[in-house]
Amino acid sequence: MNLEEIAAGQSLTGIESETISHVVAAIPIGADTIQLVYRMPDGTIRETLLDRKRAEDVTIATAQSPWSFDGDGEAFKLAVEAKRIDLAFLFDPMMAIHTSNVEPLPHQITAVYESMLPRKPLRFVLTDDHDAVRNHLRVATV
Repeated sequence: MNLEEIAAGQSLTGIESETISHVVAAIPIGADTIQLVYRMPDGTIRETLLDRKRAEDVTIATAQSPWSFDGDGEAFKLAVEAKRIDLAFLFDPMMAIHTSNVEPLPHQITAVYESMLPRKPLRFVLTDDHDAVRNHLRVATV
């Protein structure tokens, strides 16, 4: 960057390492040097002498947002769906039943969610026999 292009109000990189400095004043000192008064991101005011050789490393800072929207949309949808499934039990305690291809009978839901799961330690084998007369539930304690 040319010394003549540096003016108050600009945001520059290359004056301090890895930071953006805001120019407060650029005072010419001879033909090849300026006294640069600048503000750091934390608000402190500093000054330095900037010659033509050092000015080659100085550039105008470009405004960039700390995030972008150019990520993979399919990967984002997959991550959101995984998190939704991870938290679903908070809103639906019987989520396993509602997302399964098996259609349980009402007495099976009652046996599991009201009788078996509240008991600690959980040591049950649940079987369901089907005979011609009726469905009945057998619970065996292990």
